[in-house]
Amino acid sequence: MSAHDRPRLEPLLLDLGRNYRWGWHKPTRRLVDQIRALAGTEPNAHPLVAIAALDHTAWSALVDDRATVAVIEDAHASLTAELATAPPRVTAYFSPEFGINESLPQYSGGLGILAGDHLKAASDENLPLLGMGLFYREGFFQQSVVNGRQTERYQQQDPVMLGATDTGIIVDAPLGSVTAQAKIWRIDVGRIPLYLLDTDLESNTAAVRSITDRLYSGDQEHRLRQELVLGIGGVRALEALGIAPTCFHLNEGHAGLLVLELIKRARRAGAENITAALEHIRPITLFTTHTPVPAGIDRFPRELFTRYVEPWATANDLDCDELLELGVLASDGPVKPFNMAAFCLSAAGRANGVSKLHGAVSREMFAAVPLGPRISSVTNGVHARTWVSDELQELFDTELGTSWSEGDAATWAKAPALAPALVRAAWQPGRHRLVDLVSSATGTTLDPDALTIGFARRFATYKRAGLLLTDRKRLAALLADPTRPMQFVFAGKAHPADNDGKALLAMVNEFAASTESSSRFVFVQNYDIDIARTIYGGCDVWLNNPIRPMEACGTSGEKAALNGGLNCSIRDGWWDEMTDGRNGWDIPTSELDGAERDAEEAASLYTLLESEIAPLFYEPSAGRASDAWIARVCDAWSTLGPQVVAARMVRDYDTRYYRP
Repeated sequence: MSAHDRPRLEPLLLDLGRNYRWGWHKPTRRLVDQIRALAGTEPNAHPLVAIAALDHTAWSALVDDRATVAVIEDAHASLTAELATAPPRVTAYFSPEFGINESLPQYSGGLGILAGDHLKAASDENLPLLGMGLFYREGFFQQSVVNGRQTERYQQQDPVMLGATDTGIIVDAPLGSVTAQAKIWRIDVGRIPLYLLDTDLESNTAAVRSITDRLYSGDQEHRLRQELVLGIGGVRALEALGIAPTCFHLNEGHAGLLVLELIKRARRAGAENITAALEHIRPITLFTTHTPVPAGIDRFPRELFTRYVEPWATANDLDCDELLELGVLASDGPVKPFNMAAFCLSAAGRANGVSKLHGAVSREMFAAVPLGPRISSVTNGVHARTWVSDELQELFDTELGTSWSEGDAATWAKAPALAPALVRAAWQPGRHRLVDLVSSATGTTLDPDALTIGFARRFATYKRAGLLLTDRKRLAALLADPTRPMQFVFAGKAHPADNDGKALLAMVNEFAASTESSSRFVFVQNYDIDIARTIYGGCDVWLNNPIRPMEACGTSGEKAALNGGLNCSIRDGWWDEMTDGRNGWDIPTSELDGAERDAEEAASLYTLLESEIAPLFYEPSAGRASDAWIARVCDAWSTLGPQVVAARMVRDYDTRYYRP
């Protein structure tokens, strides 16, 4: 090889770096790690940043390494062949956020991570799907914890260096008396194109340019403007791209205003009024509700909504008051805000919750809305090749067969026969990565062989991050046990405007810094996809203790389960339908309310930790996970593996909703 090979290899590397398949395609991911090391960039730098940082010496080393050149060529050939099989796009998946990779900070939490996993699984299954969202120039916030308190900072994002391609197309979106122009970026997620709208254009006013500045920031007016751009602008973007979907999938109510543009088109096609237009669009619309928590549903004051939508209604010869009535939910009270979930359920033809329990709760919650009683459910899943550690993937591929990641039940049925020594060997690197992360982030050194319990998620109050601290004396005794050591790793962000969530986060950090923690209770700041993967890969137990039934699904426990973490959970969300008495532990749900409920459920949790979990882990003696523990993990893999993967989830959507 010679330096003359750089002009041939660099375009191949750039193609690989622009397509986010590198995040879950093992050979490409290892290649990316090698490029980062050669370039001397941060370990999680975007591949395009690393490629741009390669100097002459690094390029010389690269092109002279025949093995690496072969990997580049093979990975590019594999990607090219995969893309050649992609079908025309007929399902449009609209979402306000997408969690594809930690290097693309266009997500805040579970909704975005789910959307990212949906696209990746759709790519693996070769579904005719595309994603539509917004490109946030400052993404979601970076978290710092100073004196136990969360602070937020934002960083400018360069779409080109994040793998986005400018389509060269700009679309308009009406915002009351003004019009926003939005550029369409394209990001490739395996076979799936993700289109993101960006209003940061010189042709827009400063106020309009700022619409796509940050994810989930600003006031209600800012949120409404974002949702108008996503909904109306998104449908117009697809038309400009020459794409005519046969199914519009609304991932939560934030995407619901796409219905306005569909109504306009139905009117253009001959529908006489709103009622007739809705009959026209219902066969092609699916609404997925993601929360039974009222605070998670957008409600816009009628005056605000009217100010932005009435000019659109007038221009299309429609009655704005009739439109407003579609967004009324009786339980919202006499002020009648425009409820986006109610609007979506009034307009869409089909709807689902994200677990069986959530479906039942949603049918009751929205019983007064036309589609409410017919809400079904598709339980969320997680993208296995993204979340499972490399070592466990290798173990599963070798011992079970590669179709485990597709949710093949026969493949997972082999898990109980896995040798404990093989499982321990596959776990060890992940346990040490978690120890290294905690040491770097907090200065505390954990024991890689001790029973490790994880809690990492958004710090919303209903998730009760502080439940474990209800009886600090009892918790301190667990942490101080010299014969059966137990350690806890917490992580997560509170919404910048959620003062109660921030107070919970401060309480957790205060305990972590106290002597009661015995240096076995830590909080890792700036939670993101990469930190999440590390925590999942190093924990033995995953703690989930929301107020039932407020957890719609709760996919963090699914990711932990695939990595061998046993769930200890309130019977809520996905766990309610998948627990079988052996694949984890149920925290009994109290019939009480408020502080009394919390005290009773916390006491049950302590008892499980003391009397069942720690004894099983350390049986027959302290030092490492017992064979009996590993047998329980393998049993959990056999029962949960086929159910919790996103491949199963997208197949459910495809067969039940996407196909005409």
